[in-house]
Amino acid sequence: MMTDHPLFEAQGIEKAFPGVRALKGVDITLAGGSIHALLGENGAGKSTLIKIITGVHQPTAGTLRVDGEAVRFAGTRDAIARGIGVVHQERNLFPRFSVAENIHLEQIGASYFKPIDYAELNRKARQWLEPLELDVDPAMPVSELSVAKMQLVEIAKALSLQSRVLLLDEPTASLTASETDRLFAILRRLRDAGTSLLFVSHKLEEVQEICDRVTVLRDGENACDSRAMAGVTRGDLVEMMIGRAESAASGRRRAADGAPEMLGLQKVATELGHRDIDLSVRAGEIVGLYGLVGAGRTELAKAILGKFAITGGETRVAGEAVRIGSVAEAIHRHGIGYVSEDRKSEGLILQHSVLSNAGIPVWRRLAGAMGLLGDGKVRDAVLPYLEKLEVKTPSLAQSAGNLSGGNQQKISVAKWLAAGVRILIVDEPSVGIDIKTKAYLHDLLRDLADGGTAVLIITSDMPEMIALADRIAVMDGYTITGVVGNTGSYPEMSRRIMDLIHGPDAAARTA
Repeated sequence: MMTDHPLFEAQGIEKAFPGVRALKGVDITLAGGSIHALLGENGAGKSTLIKIITGVHQPTAGTLRVDGEAVRFAGTRDAIARGIGVVHQERNLFPRFSVAENIHLEQIGASYFKPIDYAELNRKARQWLEPLELDVDPAMPVSELSVAKMQLVEIAKALSLQSRVLLLDEPTASLTASETDRLFAILRRLRDAGTSLLFVSHKLEEVQEICDRVTVLRDGENACDSRAMAGVTRGDLVEMMIGRAESAASGRRRAADGAPEMLGLQKVATELGHRDIDLSVRAGEIVGLYGLVGAGRTELAKAILGKFAITGGETRVAGEAVRIGSVAEAIHRHGIGYVSEDRKSEGLILQHSVLSNAGIPVWRRLAGAMGLLGDGKVRDAVLPYLEKLEVKTPSLAQSAGNLSGGNQQKISVAKWLAAGVRILIVDEPSVGIDIKTKAYLHDLLRDLADGGTAVLIITSDMPEMIALADRIAVMDGYTITGVVGNTGSYPEMSRRIMDLIHGPDAAARTA
């Protein structure tokens, strides 16, 4: 139940970086027993505000209060000591450490000389994994988990600190619908126990479902401050975020029937356990690959790229049987691009500049006879796509790691658009990006397909899948259980897709 007094307040928060004024007098008030949404486009200042609340950055001006008392956090441990926890959009786990070690890292680090009781550590970790219904061995290294399970470990880690104020930055970005439902049940229990939760998400349906108050930032300022969610429509939220009404969605695409096949798999098996994979993507077609976490979709994409071995069956590119031995061969010889769901580890080199990251796939094509390549050529090739996606950066020389997660995702997409690939595999394209950019990205993918590119899209966002795909292949247990033509009707398509996953004779049905 919401309390009358705020647990946390931020008043008049300013934050300036060299050449950038990120926050301009921002206010937010978090009450106990409340789930409070923080919304805004990429670059609006959400991540900066979260870093100030959690002690990563100190404000240039303004006041933070916990239980009415003015505080100043010199670092993250100061914030933790005052009961403020966070689940970051980008995972902050140590891959070689176990699940239990990651969950209890703060407690382990509190005493340098006390031996670690791993049996007890694993037992305590299970207490936080069980409510999330995350059935993993606490002694397992985090590196062996899927992206979605890593996200759940992050949430378990934050819950273990028993924070009174818990900030969740895109917590459902890598979760399936059922995992999201379980998480929401946990968040509601925390709310009912008096915890104040700050929920950051670009999924407005989720915000409207679970949040009772909302703060919206636009260009580093309040578009609204701690407003009750009751009576606020999706249209109201969008208009506050972008300063205008949401554009209507694009219509259905023309069919690519009769176009030549660009990517074909026949009876394909992989070293990871895929079997009897039949899949075809034609020039100018967008094919969706849908399935629950663990179905083998990302793993199949990486096998197509040559990262994992294909052990049986036939792979065809532009009608020619091929055997792709490496990622470099897939990119440069066969024109296959891949937008990874894990931009932090696979999509970008965070220490390198925006220009270098966006230009990597075109370096070989643009280099002269002597192998010389100037920044001017690269800039001309990639800048139109960076501008189209509205990447917010002080300059192209800025390190990609200093940008927001959404802007990093834009760069990871822009580099393949600039490369002009024949086949583009896009894995969770809209994770962490705002509504306007998502619409631009969808239009770009449609434009690419209309120009003849074959697009294979993997997304756990079923509305996105139904909005984009011409046909949808459904995966379960490392095999394709069926392919359905997309009518664009969400009720019909969601039912047919879930029937192919859960139906008793799913493997035998192809529509």
